[in-house]
Amino acid sequence: MSKPFDVSQLPKFIDHTLLKADATKAQITKLCEEAKTHQFFSVCVNSYWVGTCRELLNGTNVKIAAVAGFPLGANSSETKAFEAANCVENGAKEIDMVLAVGSLLEGDTDTVFKDIQAVTKAVENEAIVKVILETGFLNDDQIKEACQLSELAGAHFVKTSTGFGPGGATVEHIRLMKAAVSDHMEVKASGGIRDLTTALQMIEAGATRLGASSGVAIMKGTSGTSTY
Repeated sequence: MSKPFDVSQLPKFIDHTLLKADATKAQITKLCEEAKTHQFFSVCVNSYWVGTCRELLNGTNVKIAAVAGFPLGANSSETKAFEAANCVENGAKEIDMVLAVGSLLEGDTDTVFKDIQAVTKAVENEAIVKVILETGFLNDDQIKEACQLSELAGAHFVKTSTGFGPGGATVEHIRLMKAAVSDHMEVKASGGIRDLTTALQMIEAGATRLGASSGVAIMKGTSGTSTY
């Protein structure tokens, strides 16, 4: 029997996320205030908002994660690398990049590898890189291959979904992704995680980070609970 999970540690797993096209400064401010209140690991935002978040989170332990090539992964590698580096320059400590999904589906693994590597090299030693696979488009073999390419290219995490593509995080995919990489790599579950039960299922399956726009709702589910 596995050791009960201490829900007081849950905030350290959550990237509190707002990536909608119509996000306003007032909503980004609220996102940062919620992250400070609950001591989430980070806020995850589009590159446009990184500088704003740096000002709002100054003096706190909440980090900034920014997306690159989001949400389609169809940008050029040079564009993704520039966006990632620019986000780091403006205060981001983590980059969540979307891999070249179409190239992966075609079996063009060399392009996928070089695309990821362009980003990892652009922010080398300055930021954590998470590679978004968009698992809803992929079969199990493609998910496994994407995970292994991500590790070879120097990434630190593999991540399930953007939240804008088909499907979202599943326990089965988290287990598959965890098994496909070495112990040096971590797995982020993202897409459809809206309550405590789902969040804990993802952690039990092997996720060490959760991308969620419902971080506050998830934490409300922990009220009166010390272990799960």
